[in-house]
Amino acid sequence: MSKPFDETPQDPKHRRTLGSSLRAAFLTGLVVVAPIGLTAYVIWTVIGWVDGWVLTFVPQTYHPTEVLNRFLGYTDPADKLTVNLRGVGVIIFLVFTVIVGWLAKGLIGRSFIRWAERLVDRTPIVRSIYNGLKQIAETVFAQSETSFDKACLVEYPRRGIWAIGFISTQARGEVAQATPGDEPVMSVFVPTTPNPTSGFLLFFPLSDIIILDMSIEDAAKLVISAGLVYPNGKDAKLAVESGALSSASGQSAL
Repeated sequence: MSKPFDETPQDPKHRRTLGSSLRAAFLTGLVVVAPIGLTAYVIWTVIGWVDGWVLTFVPQTYHPTEVLNRFLGYTDPADKLTVNLRGVGVIIFLVFTVIVGWLAKGLIGRSFIRWAERLVDRTPIVRSIYNGLKQIAETVFAQSETSFDKACLVEYPRRGIWAIGFISTQARGEVAQATPGDEPVMSVFVPTTPNPTSGFLLFFPLSDIIILDMSIEDAAKLVISAGLVYPNGKDAKLAVESGALSSASGQSAL
């Protein structure tokens, strides 16, 4: 016989349902919070790195903390404030870069750059470092013919295995002349997963390339996520299911 003050035992099914709800809510919140938090952390870290690099070239007197203390009248070292004003170095870097770019477009700036490059070309070690970094910068930041054109599928590393690639340009010069046949040869960058900045530069005949409708950004997401994030994944799933159903119905009819 139960006593009037005995606790009613909790239903195990109810406990499982509550735990499942909490777990689902936590995972949903994690999906929302994680990208925002990681993005803010990366931006904050990059800004701090740029500040630390730029402010080393700025005299200590003009650092943000020193300027703020002079503005407030704090001259005693014991009373001085220590404030981490992030972003000042980024602003200085942007202003300095714009001024240098503006001067480099003028006649005097171009003449000075040519003179400095001739001076660098006469220095053995510095010449190799400068020319390599200059070529990388021109490749990355040039405004024409540097962005990928289309996302595509290519058979790599062997026939029957497909990989995501990015079409950059049509092969020119010695590469185009050395490849057999009259068909155009395209240069395709095949990225690695999950780091798409590394990969392989391959040359394929145009007929061996399947051009995709997805954008470059969607293809990059597919590579970075190791196949977990598909563009229009629900539509593709419905298409695959409808194709499987139609083939199954055709087989049953036979």
